[in-house]
Amino acid sequence: MDKNNFKRTLYNEPFITRRADPYIYRHTNGTCYFTASVPEYDRIILRCSDSVPGLRDAGERTVWKRHSKGIMSAHIWAPELHCINGCWYIYFAAGAVDDIWKIRPYVLECKEADPMTGNWKELGMMQAYDEFSFQDFSLDMTVFEHKGDWYCVWAEKVSVGKKISNLYIARMETPWKLSTDQVTLTAPDYDWERKGFWVNEGAAVLKHKDKIYITYSASATGACYCMGLLSIDAGEDILDRNAWKKERNPVLKSDPDKGIYGPGHNSFVKSEDGKTDIMVYHARQYDEIIGDPLYDPNRHTYLMTILWEQGKPVFDLRNNIRSEEFCLEA
Repeated sequence: MDKNNFKRTLYNEPFITRRADPYIYRHTNGTCYFTASVPEYDRIILRCSDSVPGLRDAGERTVWKRHSKGIMSAHIWAPELHCINGCWYIYFAAGAVDDIWKIRPYVLECKEADPMTGNWKELGMMQAYDEFSFQDFSLDMTVFEHKGDWYCVWAEKVSVGKKISNLYIARMETPWKLSTDQVTLTAPDYDWERKGFWVNEGAAVLKHKDKIYITYSASATGACYCMGLLSIDAGEDILDRNAWKKERNPVLKSDPDKGIYGPGHNSFVKSEDGKTDIMVYHARQYDEIIGDPLYDPNRHTYLMTILWEQGKPVFDLRNNIRSEEFCLEA
């Protein structure tokens, strides 16, 4: 489809064009970093700015390129940047040119202060706890800290007839190795999680007061792509599947009136004053896709202000942040 042939609205002007699976990390010194999947699926990029709005026009640097053969040589997807114990880590998924669907999560490490200019070392595939866990097609890895421990959440396909994608969680021994069995967080139980494919993927962690929330994306990557929500009390055992609550309906989905299609695969970052939660997500401006939606390049990055009602996050496309607001905040 002609990228200009779409309905323009107040809500569908991108923050950054042609960057899917967007991730923004604000460091302890206030510096903001941006990374995302590029349409070519062949490299990992970083942007850096002293503010979230500044990332829109910041220069972009390629910090790693795919291999020419073997592992990590195809489908370089969904990178995330994290700082753990003073070192930088990038988690991303990749296949191989001779088996592009043999997707697994990999880890890069940078021990220098500046991830934009520092040297990145390949640590290989995220290491499993045992031979029974974490062995199949898996992607969209994110990590977070809770009560001094680090946890990893990812999507992995399992065989129940045709393979389906569930979300799993495990504690981490190191930034590159799991220390417990994987626990199922959610499977695609509902009709809105089963359109095109049965999928739960793209987890993102949001903490608010005494709650931990995990958003995730569901269904195929076209207009049916949407977002679900899990939650748990911070005092509960987060490796106890039964302690997590799953919302019955999607919390964000396509809205033709606003020109937003297939919203999902998000991350969260605080506003400049530290008071407001901002969701960073991707979506398209149209639903007429020729061929496989996975290879349509026009998934763009958007920002949305998250409101809170009775302690729960509200995801409303009317709260998308527009360009003039970017300028005011910068």
